[in-house]
Amino acid sequence: MWQGTAMSCLHSSDSSPVSGGAALSVAVVGAGLAGCECALRLARAGIAVTLFEQKPARLSPAHTSPLLAELVCSNSFRSDDPNSGIGLLKRELRDLGSDLMAVADATRVPAGKALAVDRDAFAAGVTAKIEAAPEITLVRREVASLDAPELAGFARVVVAAGPLASEGLSASLAEATGSGHLYFYDAIAPIVAADSIDMTVAFPGSRYGEAGQGDYLNCPMNEEEYRAFYTALLEGERVRGRDFEQERHFEGCMPVEALAERGERTLAFGPLKPVGFIDPRTGRRPCALLQLRPETVNRTMYNLVGCQTKLTYAAQAAVFRRVPGLERAEFVRFGSMHRNTYVNAPAVLNPDLSLVARPHVHLAGQITGVEGYVESLACGLWVGMLLSAALLGRTLAPPPPETALGALLGHLATPTKRFQPSNAHFGLMPEPEARVKKRDRKAAYADRARKAFAAWAGGGLPEMLP
Repeated sequence: MWQGTAMSCLHSSDSSPVSGGAALSVAVVGAGLAGCECALRLARAGIAVTLFEQKPARLSPAHTSPLLAELVCSNSFRSDDPNSGIGLLKRELRDLGSDLMAVADATRVPAGKALAVDRDAFAAGVTAKIEAAPEITLVRREVASLDAPELAGFARVVVAAGPLASEGLSASLAEATGSGHLYFYDAIAPIVAADSIDMTVAFPGSRYGEAGQGDYLNCPMNEEEYRAFYTALLEGERVRGRDFEQERHFEGCMPVEALAERGERTLAFGPLKPVGFIDPRTGRRPCALLQLRPETVNRTMYNLVGCQTKLTYAAQAAVFRRVPGLERAEFVRFGSMHRNTYVNAPAVLNPDLSLVARPHVHLAGQITGVEGYVESLACGLWVGMLLSAALLGRTLAPPPPETALGALLGHLATPTKRFQPSNAHFGLMPEPEARVKKRDRKAAYADRARKAFAAWAGGGLPEMLP
């Protein structure tokens, strides 16, 4: 459990805050999905909120509208299937009374099993909610630093600036967290479910180690298989980058398809080099070899090493299933490469998502290391709930790790060698105690999550709900 101090003014300055600096007041920087959800939840608790938004005076390279909660990448909130990780998260958000989920449901458009919305109607609906809330003061002004005079006197500050935080605010965060804990470019390789890997082809082993021993799984390719994979990689459809994302690629995080363009043998001498391995099926060194690294301690998921990519999701599935052993791979997360400002959450954030270096400053949304619109607003909702409890002198137990929200928050608190953003998915949750058949796995995770959520929500949470 976490409990804050209600009447402590933790930040002071000679300049007067816009809100007047009441003890029960919070500044929220950024009126995207996380910032708006957080502000609306605080307002429900009767807490005065000053919501800072730099639009329209200053637009990020991705934004074009003065409306709040502008969707810039896609109009889809992804699957609404309650037996999927993201569908389960949306169900939990609805149960928690999420304001933005209510707007999304009211502005949805036909999209099969997905929740898709009319983007303009959604942003207009959220903006109207913010402007109608008497506890919220919307200030159209850029906040360029954690030490900006606008933030003086607030009991808490929430930074929900999103993945395209301004240079000034990013520099201020880097100073507070240490520059090595703030990332500006996101290179993510796909992750596949362990039980979808063909273990008659993939074999455990480390380079130059004994066959059958080592932390990695290895998918060997002969000459013909490598050529087929290489050709498919070059021909795969790619996500078109926006102008502001067409930055230099650092050599250590080049898209695998960009490396392939340098020549047919580049991958075989780079991330797919077979040196130090013998294929147990042939007794010979393969032409190329794709390594899979465990993503979790229990080895339920594996990361495709060196395969960060800008291929579309459909192309990724088609291309990487050409690798021997991955013909039936189930993708837990697809790869991506894009501009994304986020912190090394396990190293720099407290359990209440406040900065270790500045406990009165909380982060919310994608800047914490969650990935996606729904995950971002979920993070904003949780910070709003936590601060509401803290400022009213109450305690609030975190959601269990078996729930979608609890698992997502757990990701932000789990130390790892190379922290990367994550969507909501079942792989973040603890494994079931009893063995579950693959066809029943998603339903089992979802059923357990719903029971855990109900027990948590019924144990003192109702006073925090509408």
